[in-house]
Amino acid sequence: YTADAVKIAVELSARYINDKKLPDKAIDVIDEAGASQRILPASKRKKVIGVKEIEEIISSMARIPAKTISKNDSEVLRHLESGLKNAIFGQDKAITALTTAIKMSRAGLREPEKPVGSYLFAGPTGVGKTEVSRTLAENLGVKFLKFDMSEYMEKHSVSKLIGAPPGYVGYDEGGQLTTIIRETPHAVLLLDEIEKAHPDLLNVLLQVMDSGTLTDSQGKLVNFSNVVIIMTSNLGAREANKNQMGFVKNAEGRFTDEAVKRFFAPEFINRLTSIIKFDALPKEKLIEVIRKFMLELKTQVQDKGFVLEWSNDVEEFIYDKGYDPLMGARPFQRTINAHVKKLLVEPLLFGELKTKGAKPSILKLSVKDNEIKLTID
Repeated sequence: YTADAVKIAVELSARYINDKKLPDKAIDVIDEAGASQRILPASKRKKVIGVKEIEEIISSMARIPAKTISKNDSEVLRHLESGLKNAIFGQDKAITALTTAIKMSRAGLREPEKPVGSYLFAGPTGVGKTEVSRTLAENLGVKFLKFDMSEYMEKHSVSKLIGAPPGYVGYDEGGQLTTIIRETPHAVLLLDEIEKAHPDLLNVLLQVMDSGTLTDSQGKLVNFSNVVIIMTSNLGAREANKNQMGFVKNAEGRFTDEAVKRFFAPEFINRLTSIIKFDALPKEKLIEVIRKFMLELKTQVQDKGFVLEWSNDVEEFIYDKGYDPLMGARPFQRTINAHVKKLLVEPLLFGELKTKGAKPSILKLSVKDNEIKLTID
């Protein structure tokens, strides 16, 4: 074993393995790395175990991607904000607030036993709250876990998360939340539409946000200290839309603040790392979202061996047909399905399209007589 291998075994086991203590867990990693080489054929066996072999063992034991282990943490954080802004349009203020809070946490300016952060994403539907959460997990190189809180509206449903009490059906199965966090301790946990959850669930979250641990129904302690907890909410968005007349500055922010304070108890709000507000998207940002959806479609068509092209008026047409001030960017996917994808189905399945051994067919979209037309070259 190299000196660096022994050092990294201590550092990485301390960071990623939570159910054991030092020095035992570091010794276990070193032992596993040696054993993994001994079981290989002599021709493939390495006589010296270095950092790479230790990283592979940590990845296997902690159940996280190997690329996450080998990433330089400071490099990930340095490019986190730009990575999120490149993927999410029109929410620069929210992304800056989120990345600043995460950097502060990773710099060691937090209580180590608490989660990495507990954030409330507030704002209207369809503006990127879920997408920011998913992209954050991708950029940090950890698992993205999503729970829809509309499934936990009843009092008895809360036991599904931490497990049924002794004597009840499902006691042996454990809780959905506690089981998955025990298996993937490094994650971004999204609790979607938190205002729909039963108040008992909010009380459970109080403990998690405060101490970073949760005891399941079987008495096992689950550690949340490496989890980013994100809760989304549409509170205040509807009132802001109803009451905003003319040009009212900060109307959405004011209504969101009032609705959050009215709905959540003070002790819950006090335990949040930050309340991050998402704004409604203006037209130019929605056009960028439409372009992103179309580029994703272009990639799908390209995988089939064809080329997809479209004019700017196609994007304008999708905007005009799909825009709804209450729904954000989500309706544009349905509009693309109804007006674009349906035109591509027949040619892709049954058309005489050239792919192999010839220049691929070009599928061109344009607007004529107030509808999208497809021509094939």
